[in-house]
Amino acid sequence: MGGAIASGVLVLCALVAFGSEEPVLAPAPAFDAPKEKGELQTAVLAGGCFWGVEGVYEHVRGVRSVESGYAGGNKADAQYDIVSGGDTGHAESVRIVFDPAELTYGEILRIFFSVVHDPTQFNKQGPDHGKQYRSNIFYANDMQREIATKYIAQLEAAKIYAGPIVTRLDPLKAFYPAEAYHQNFLERNPTYPYIVYNDLPKIRALEKEFPDMYRQQTTKS
Repeated sequence: MGGAIASGVLVLCALVAFGSEEPVLAPAPAFDAPKEKGELQTAVLAGGCFWGVEGVYEHVRGVRSVESGYAGGNKADAQYDIVSGGDTGHAESVRIVFDPAELTYGEILRIFFSVVHDPTQFNKQGPDHGKQYRSNIFYANDMQREIATKYIAQLEAAKIYAGPIVTRLDPLKAFYPAEAYHQNFLERNPTYPYIVYNDLPKIRALEKEFPDMYRQQTTKS
């Protein structure tokens, strides 16, 4: 990502600046779970630097909490300095806890494929390169797997992207929260150059493309 603040030290990772990708409005999923009352549910997604992914979903109605972390690798390697090497199997991910009466898993994926990231970029996202920045859906159960699989097929058939979708589908084995300084990074650092250039445009795109699902107040407010 553009940088990380650890122990008061600013570590710059990207030497070249890139703007946020232009959003591509994906159609609503043809197959989805119904909105109904029940226990809170969890979605785990990876779409580049977790700062921006977390920041977007903090503004989505029906989301109760969002946490940055790591998924896809082992517990011993779930540390930013190690994951940044790109060889741990981990992807920078977010865990989204949502109310199924207000928000469906399919709607979460629609936002993911529309404004969160570019699903055609392989092992990179914008200025960030490496397997840890891959596009990845970690499904928690068979229903999530089916919704994601059918939605990707629907999007491929719609041909709305310039290239093929490279998003991986993997079962969620574990999610490991990232270090405290990564949590709620966008809201705490709205003027940080990487955030301004790469991530704030995603928040604006969410508000424009999904006004009924956008909320000004975040889950951390």
